[in-house]
Amino acid sequence: MAKICNVCGKPECLYKCPICREPYCSIGCYKEHKENKCKPLEVQANLEDVQNSTDSAKYKFATEDTVPIEKLKQLRYSKELKNCLQNLHVRDIMRAVLTDKDPTKAIALAMTEPIFVEMADACLNVVEPQINDESC
Repeated sequence: MAKICNVCGKPECLYKCPICREPYCSIGCYKEHKENKCKPLEVQANLEDVQNSTDSAKYKFATEDTVPIEKLKQLRYSKELKNCLQNLHVRDIMRAVLTDKDPTKAIALAMTEPIFVEMADACLNVVEPQINDESC
């Protein structure tokens, strides 16, 4: 089965992206793919789940701290968050939190890492924007 470059469409590609396993034919196509389209496999699956969910999706067990789904969807447009997520160390920390048997402890440990705190702050800036109220 011929592999087709996911950037230019050239058949018979010899290379695969080490992150998402998509085929590419040249270093130029790899660079373009990495800048525009590349997402790790688990992130692609999660994004498809979110994109396929309906706008009327509701939480089963919402609390006063639950972030509305509409706000969570806004995270995908945050340049600050995207910049943080390009850091491999941040992604490793997030992966460790997701796979830890005690995620609360793992998050507490992650919050000791300044780069993770920067990523968390980027998320909070989107879901809970600060209001500049100088009249206080």
